[in-house]
Amino acid sequence: MLALWWVWALAGLALLALCAVAPEAVLLGFAFGALVTALVLGLGGPLDTALSGSVPLTLLFFAAVSLLAWLAMRRLLGVRRGQAKTFDRDINED
Repeated sequence: MLALWWVWALAGLALLALCAVAPEAVLLGFAFGALVTALVLGLGGPLDTALSGSVPLTLLFFAAVSLLAWLAMRRLLGVRRGQAKTFDRDINED
């Protein structure tokens, strides 16, 4: 089942739809990973034969592409200014 390209494509599209509802773009890296996995499985070639023969290898490929996509988005989009709040004074100190 995980060797079928259309399963990965549907999972990627479902994750993209959930990204529209989620408050952050947390699922966007997973969606990109699923769509790239679907593309690799759909096009065929030597990587397709290696991935379709092994479920753990397919999941490892998906995880690696998702992580790289998340890191690239984090690098390109950056952290929003003021996202991390720091406190200089405790409210219980007086």
